[in-house]
Amino acid sequence: MISTASSTAEMVTQGKLQINTVENIEVKEYERAVIFRLGRITDRKPKGPGLFFVLPCTDNFVKVDLRTISFDIPPQEILTKDSVTVCVDGVVYFRINCPISAVANVSNAHSSTRLLAQTTLRNVLGTKNLSELLSDREGISHSMQESLDEATDPWGIKVERVEIKDVKLPQQLQRAMAAEAEATREARAKFIAAEGEMQASRALKEASLVIAESPSALQLRYLQSLNSIAAEKNSTIIFPLPIDILQGFMQRK
Repeated sequence: MISTASSTAEMVTQGKLQINTVENIEVKEYERAVIFRLGRITDRKPKGPGLFFVLPCTDNFVKVDLRTISFDIPPQEILTKDSVTVCVDGVVYFRINCPISAVANVSNAHSSTRLLAQTTLRNVLGTKNLSELLSDREGISHSMQESLDEATDPWGIKVERVEIKDVKLPQQLQRAMAAEAEATREARAKFIAAEGEMQASRALKEASLVIAESPSALQLRYLQSLNSIAAEKNSTIIFPLPIDILQGFMQRK
């Protein structure tokens, strides 16, 4: 026993046998290290940034990235509240807020967040009508963010933003909506034209009452019309003829 110990000490002295007692780890500014010692998290808080030493036999560690991560939600076919099938996709931005919870409470925080985002998108959009889905994207995104943030809080994840990228409608529904919009625009145009005619008729009525109060105003209007015609460099000049003169000739006959 003594000879074995002495031979081992001699090998270490000669450099033939190396014993690693301490291992150093480097943690960057945007990273944190969760160190397990004999299966327990040391100090119940992450380490970093900087250089740390761990025991190779009793310690192991997991590095966690604290930067914001984004991922696309695959296109999901969703049945809206008014029984219309649409295809919706989106994007989610999140980051790890608590490294201890992200390591100890869930096996794969990133994958779990991706799957939860897909189911949340289906659940939220299933309670909305098609008109709400097309007009209130900001409200739907905010509702999805609150739901995801509340569900992922035990995992140490903070959902920063959720955006709906595209809403794809069936071709038949697009044609129907286009026909409806065209009919609505035509009806609005006819209503505006009719309202303009009504306002013009009222203005003409008021103008005729003003002219009737002053007979000379009609002659001035004739001269103004003649001036407008002559200003356009036309070869035809129209002279206004009072209707009273024609009535005098007709009475003589």
